[in-house]
Amino acid sequence: MKQLPADTVRLLSSSQVITSMTNVVKELLENALDAGASTIDVKLENYGLDRIEVRDNGCGIKASAAPVMAIRHFTSKIYSHEDLELLQTYGFRGEALSSVCAVAEVAITTKTEDDDISTQYTLNAQGSIVSQKPTHLSQGTTVSVLKLFKNLPVRRQYYSSAKRCKDEVKKIQDLLVAYAIIKPQVRLTLTHNKVVVWQKAKAADHRSALLATLGSTTLANLLPCHHCQEQAEIFLEGFFPKSGADVSSTSTSVPDKTFIFVNNRPIHHKDIMKLLRQHYAAQYADESAQNRYPILMLQITVSPSAVDVNLTPDKTQVLLHNKEALFTALEALLVSLYGYRPAHDSTTERLGPDASSSPSWNTDAEKAEDEISAIKDVAGFHTLKEQSDGAVRDSPPPSRQTSKSSSSSSAAEDWIVDQMPAASESNFSLGDDESVGLPSELPAKFKDQEAHISAEDWSKGTALTDPVSGQPLQPVTIHQGSAPGRSVADEIETNKRTVNVITEKRTALTAFDLISNRTMRAPLSPVALFEKEARVQVLREKPTASLQEISKAVHDRWKNLSEEDRKKYEEKAKKQLEHHDRTCAAKLATAGGAKDRRTFSAPGQKRKAPFSNQQLLDELFSAPQPQKKPRTPSPKPSRPLPCCMSSLRARLQCLSSSRSTAAPRGLRLINRLASQSIWVILCGQRLMLFNPFRVQESLLLQRLLRNQILPAVTLQNAIHVTEGSLGGSDAMESLCNMEKQRPDVNGRMFISDPRVVANGFQVRLTPGGASAQRHLEVTALADCVPFLGVEDLGEIMTAVLRRKAKTVQECRPLKVSNFLQS
Repeated sequence: MKQLPADTVRLLSSSQVITSMTNVVKELLENALDAGASTIDVKLENYGLDRIEVRDNGCGIKASAAPVMAIRHFTSKIYSHEDLELLQTYGFRGEALSSVCAVAEVAITTKTEDDDISTQYTLNAQGSIVSQKPTHLSQGTTVSVLKLFKNLPVRRQYYSSAKRCKDEVKKIQDLLVAYAIIKPQVRLTLTHNKVVVWQKAKAADHRSALLATLGSTTLANLLPCHHCQEQAEIFLEGFFPKSGADVSSTSTSVPDKTFIFVNNRPIHHKDIMKLLRQHYAAQYADESAQNRYPILMLQITVSPSAVDVNLTPDKTQVLLHNKEALFTALEALLVSLYGYRPAHDSTTERLGPDASSSPSWNTDAEKAEDEISAIKDVAGFHTLKEQSDGAVRDSPPPSRQTSKSSSSSSAAEDWIVDQMPAASESNFSLGDDESVGLPSELPAKFKDQEAHISAEDWSKGTALTDPVSGQPLQPVTIHQGSAPGRSVADEIETNKRTVNVITEKRTALTAFDLISNRTMRAPLSPVALFEKEARVQVLREKPTASLQEISKAVHDRWKNLSEEDRKKYEEKAKKQLEHHDRTCAAKLATAGGAKDRRTFSAPGQKRKAPFSNQQLLDELFSAPQPQKKPRTPSPKPSRPLPCCMSSLRARLQCLSSSRSTAAPRGLRLINRLASQSIWVILCGQRLMLFNPFRVQESLLLQRLLRNQILPAVTLQNAIHVTEGSLGGSDAMESLCNMEKQRPDVNGRMFISDPRVVANGFQVRLTPGGASAQRHLEVTALADCVPFLGVEDLGEIMTAVLRRKAKTVQECRPLKVSNFLQS
């Protein structure tokens, strides 16, 4: 990576402020997409305040770029401001990780295709590496953000409200939905407190992505369209609501399902949103489309030089060079869909002042301003703005876009599972010389030898042999040179001197101490006593100091220590040594009996070895034993039986044909394999293995799906149910016709159908005229299932209408099924 020039830094002077958990996820998600990831997992703990983890399987970060990956204005996306005219990535400022490090604790684990193992880096508030260690994760990058807003207590207190935290999770989900639509080939997963909130598998195109995110009911009312204007190099494509379709099924009251993209980037543009709403609402004569946002996906592709992305900190607003040409092309496309809209139309007035409200994932342009102002009112001070952007990872070459690794939480288990077939064989198959670290110029005999190595030879240490002598290879011996001023004879004498580890190594804990139950802490030296106290003082003065800085500071303080203070530490060490010697002597004096007692001499003397009884054992076992006469086996009784192979073959064929025509139904137990705790069963003419534990879990799950009733908790404010939220008028009609309780004094009735009640919903029906009979409200929800909402009630009604589900088990929503399965 290279540091940006000063003029480019001035052009990129817009400040990026991390105001919410959505900002952090957006920056890390764009980094993962820039790295060419095909699988991205987002994990939250405590709504992201305690932990935000984004894991991808992209190209990873090179070791040479790791020291500056979180330093401000270091990026691999661009090298000067001229590169903005050819921008192909989401990030380009080089400020995202730096801003995140300023408000949280950040740890990055990465591995490239060329690395043997992954490395975890721990960063400080300035973005510098504090420590690093090897880990087991596969190729890709995992960014963990801990204790968000740890140094901004007022901002952290702002998210103490459960409603605000749930809104943040909803914004993060809407953000992932937007990128899932524009990047159909990417698998995305959102997990909160180890519960999968939302996920999308890999899709082939945008239509499949819309089907996976919006559902088949919504997609059935969308029409694929495209328009090309060659002069201005503008290409429009997307999915728009069909003309004359039902308003409730093709629009919503919030703009979270109006997706607008410019060069694959989700953006918010007031004028484009206004034009889309005007043409959509103009096709309806009544005011049914008032204050509604159409459900659509619009992809605008222009030249990178014709769009300015560096407008707002979150890059959700852009400036277009050929704005008039783009609006002309878009209006032509909308006119071809919905017809001509009169110039003096009242649609603009009916849209109201919120005609260009931003989508829920646009958290920094409008909504974050109100949130920051609220924080300032509470705290009474202004927060400093910091710039950030996700531009730390190298752009992957085309040959490394596809990853062969998995992004699961345990990559080591995936590796073990992949290697199980190979482990069952008797031989290990090694690759080329480079894969095992062998030089390429070895003789051909050695290369042929190491091609197939048996597990037995490898365990004995005889797998690799010297091609010259034929002996097994031995570890390399490192020869240390003699110290200056000492002769070779002194060195040899020193090496020959044996050391009794039990009596002479008094500062180390030996195995004999553990066996004899005489473990004790060794006395500390004066320097160790001083270092123990000085380390605490250095950490109090400088909490962010590294291990090298702490050791250096302690060493300098010991050098500058006065003689009086040194004598104090020497006296402490002397007292500890005397106490240690007295304790050792007392324990040795209270040892066992005289015969079984292990005696030790003074320090420096060797322990005597016990007398051996080997001679007596040899005499006993080497004495001539009386020879026993071999027993002749008695002849087994036998009797010849007549056998005809042709008759036996005919009978077997007859038996086989009879069993094939009338095979026994059901399962038949044959025997139990005690070593594996499984049963061998016969299913028809097939032998199968029967795992009782898995069957028990499966039966328990089926019982829960069939009988479990989720307890519903009364809501403070009832949720109004509309036809759009349920999936159409048919679903509303079917819900109203379900079994109900007796009406109360006011005439209100609660739906008592077990397909609705067992899934944690309490729905109230308010009677009235013909039009008011569809006034439904959800008054209670199950709080044990995270993020259970009205859309899950629509999923129940879809199962009732389309799959003709009549039991509770067939009507379980996906969130409820996952909850019961967990």
